[in-house]
Amino acid sequence: MKKYKIEAFENLVAAFQELPSIGKKSAIRMAYNIVMEDSFSGMKLAHAIEEGVNRIQRCKRCHNMSEDELCFICSDEFRDATTLCIVQTAKDIITIEEGGQYKGIYYIVTQLTDLDEYHLREAVKGIEEVIFAFPPSLATDTMILYIEDKLADVNIRFTKIAQGVPTGVELDNIDMISLTKAMESRVKV
Repeated sequence: MKKYKIEAFENLVAAFQELPSIGKKSAIRMAYNIVMEDSFSGMKLAHAIEEGVNRIQRCKRCHNMSEDELCFICSDEFRDATTLCIVQTAKDIITIEEGGQYKGIYYIVTQLTDLDEYHLREAVKGIEEVIFAFPPSLATDTMILYIEDKLADVNIRFTKIAQGVPTGVELDNIDMISLTKAMESRVKV
């Protein structure tokens, strides 16, 4: 007896499963919806993926996502070009920009092995403050120390984003790294 299998559907499910946080059940639901219930949305999705893959590149200055040589932030003459926020991914830039508070420029350093020291030195020309916006971990603390060491001869103030207890969250719901950082970074009341 033959096993029930539709190769094109199985390939679509497998493709969805390769995306972060998509399990088999979610992949099946999405694939089924696209091929059986809303093929127009499926075609829109396919077109958006193709366009994104073909048009989006890395900004030559900060490594953010961009459709041009420079991203919209690097090409914005009204940004504060004296403050540089170093993040790990372009997703971090999206998150910070959604907050609407930060008006400086960015630089992405995913991991130390990818760091181009010459490119970083070019990025910090004219910068007065470098803000490290990394999630708390030993690896990111090491990255901060390494970058500070490589730029020790440059007159720049180094800061990092505050870390600790988020507003409205009970202490038993906070991870130990965040709680430890909050205790270390306590302020006088």
